[in-house]
Order: sequence, then structure tokens, then C-alpha cells
Amino acid sequence: MSLLADTPSRQAHTHSGETMVPDASRGERIRSWEVADFPMPEGREEDWRFTPISRLTNLLADEASGASLEWTTHLPEGVTLTTTSVEELGRDSLPKPIDRPAALAATHGEGISLVDVPKESELTEPVRISLEGTERQTVNGHLVVRVGAFSSATIVLNHTGSSDYNELVTVIAGDSSKVTLVTVQDWQDDTHHLAQHDVVVGRDASARHIAISIGGGIVRLNTNATYTGPGGSFEGLGVYFADAGQHLEHRLFVDHEAPHCRSNVEYKGALQGETAQTVWVGDVLIRAAAEGTDTYELNRNLILTDGARADSVPNLEIETGEIVGAGHASTTGRFDDQQLFYLQSRGVPQELARRLVVRGFFNSIVQRIGDDEISEKVMAAIDEELEASSGATA
Repeated sequence: MSLLADTPSRQAHTHSGETMVPDASRGERIRSWEVADFPMPEGREEDWRFTPISRLTNLLADEASGASLEWTTHLPEGVTLTTTSVEELGRDSLPKPIDRPAALAATHGEGISLVDVPKESELTEPVRISLEGTERQTVNGHLVVRVGAFSSATIVLNHTGSSDYNELVTVIAGDSSKVTLVTVQDWQDDTHHLAQHDVVVGRDASARHIAISIGGGIVRLNTNATYTGPGGSFEGLGVYFADAGQHLEHRLFVDHEAPHCRSNVEYKGALQGETAQTVWVGDVLIRAAAEGTDTYELNRNLILTDGARADSVPNLEIETGEIVGAGHASTTGRFDDQQLFYLQSRGVPQELARRLVVRGFFNSIVQRIGDDEISEKVMAAIDEELEASSGATA
């Protein structure tokens, strides 16, 4: 089953925005290290139609700035951080960029920051990397995390401050490893952040990607999962809260190309305030060779006030019928007044009741983050947003 219709233009395929016709298959879209292979988007292309392109001119220009973010790292014993290049690692060993910002990050970033977790390591504390923008300037960054076979590791990537940031991140989960990447977007309101995160799942490996977006003017995060062998498992979790003027966009592509692999995607978002906008696009491709696949994706959005907009687009493409299961679901709705009435009828003040309902909405994902510090930070940020909204309408 494909939600993208075939077209007669397949023989004369072009990636120009002039065609206005999406590729017949999600797997056919271009991947390249060359910036020139990705024309400047105009906002009418399928991949860019929800994004406010006019506000991203600086980030999309093919120019090196030489600027960088301030790094603060905490590396458990045995974990190393070095600088390398695409050529040294081998271009064929890394997933290629899928859009112009990712290609710019690879081309104009000052090398690759490479985090290595040795094989058969079991980290008892997370690898923590904090990236802070100290002034509004264009920055390109490229990070690769390699987790060796039979290892267990959690990586926390925290973004704060103010910047215009193109980011390319690759997590390589070795065979039979267990890897979690938690990425937190807690930028200042003037920040624009365009990112591509790739998770490469090894044979019998288990990988989780957890995206938390609570700050930034425009945040657009492409998360891609691929498998290098059978038995792999990928879980993509996400929490986002958009306030007035914010645009938070999350796009996922799970490419099932190996047999007997699993994936589960669950994102939840809340919106409040005029012009608050969120976008969630979930693409799952089950290729002909991926027999025994088991996959499901879910997106839920809670609209708290008038003037906010949530776009949710799940896509499922299946090339073989020999699968365990495949499904998707998406819901977007207003605040549940019945829940609010139930709590108020039992003596809970209105604003506290409202906060409890929203916290309950997010709780199923927040409790699965696995890092108490991050979980508490997320809930505190949600409370702060709700209190600010309450004060503004009081």
C-alpha cells in the first residue's frame, strides 16, 4: 500500500521544485553529499510545504561562516571524542544527507566530531554533550556517534542559546548493542535549527531516538532509521510544545530494508497561542526483502487555544505482504473539557486541573525517556508554558 501515487513522469524524474510531484516511493528521494544536488527550496516542494522558507534564507545559503557552538561534554570512562572527516570515515560508511541543510552541515562544518563507545562497554551514566549558541550567527555542525557491538549506551544531546544551526547527526548502533539518543531542543525564541538525525541499527541491535522540542523559533528535525541486518529494533519517541510564534516540525523515515526487524514511533505535541504551529510527518517503507517486519507509528496533538495549528501526516508504504504487522494512527483535538470538569467537580482549581490534564497527556512518553534529569526538565518546561499562558489570559 502506498499513499504516494505513481506518476507518468517517472522516466523524466527531476528533483526540481518546478515539478510539484512527489516521488512515487519515499525510498527514491535523493541522497547526496553535494549541496548542488539540492536546489534552493521554494516552499512548494513536498518536503518543504509546511516550513516557513522565507525565514530561513541565511541557513540555506551555500556559504561557510566559520562560526561554531560552544561545546560542553561529559564522557564516561572509555568513551572518546575526536575530530575526523567524511573522507577518513569513508563516505559509503555513513548515511548521506537527504536535504540541503544536511548537505550544508556536512560541507561547511569544521570536520566531524566523532564519539566512540568501545565494543562490549556498558555505560552506567550517559554521554552528555551540550551545544550552546552564544550569538545569532549561522553554524554548521556534523556529529557521529559509534557504539560498538554488544555495548549499552545513552547519549544526551542538549541544544541551548541562540543560533542559526544546520546539524547532521549519525548514530551507528553496532550489532547486538543497546543505544538511546536523547536530543533536547531548548533554544531561545530567535533560533532556527534545521537538523538531520540518522540512526543505523545493527543486527539484533536495539536503538531509541527521543526528540524533545520545547524551544526555538523554527525547529525542523528529520529523523531517519535504517537497518544493516535482521533482528534490529528501532523506537522513535517525541515530545513537543509550541507556543505563540513557534514552528516545530518533526519528520521521520523508517526504512525497513532488512527482514525480521521492528519499529515503533510515538510522538505527542501540544500547542497554544496565536500562530503556534507543529508539523509531524511519519514515513514508513517496508521493502520487498523486509519480510517479518513489525511496525507501528502514532502521533497525537493537543490544541490548547484558538489560533494554533497542527499538521499530522502518517504515510505507510508496503512492498511485501509477508509481514507481522503494520499500522499508523494520528489524532488532533481540542482540550478535553470533560476531564477538566471532572477534576474541578472534585475540588481541583481550574488552572491546576488544566496542568494535570496536559501533564497526563505527555506522561506516557516522558516516563520512558530513562533520564530523570531530562524528564523533570521537560515537565518543568511544560508547567512554565502553561503558567505563562494562564498569566497572559488572566
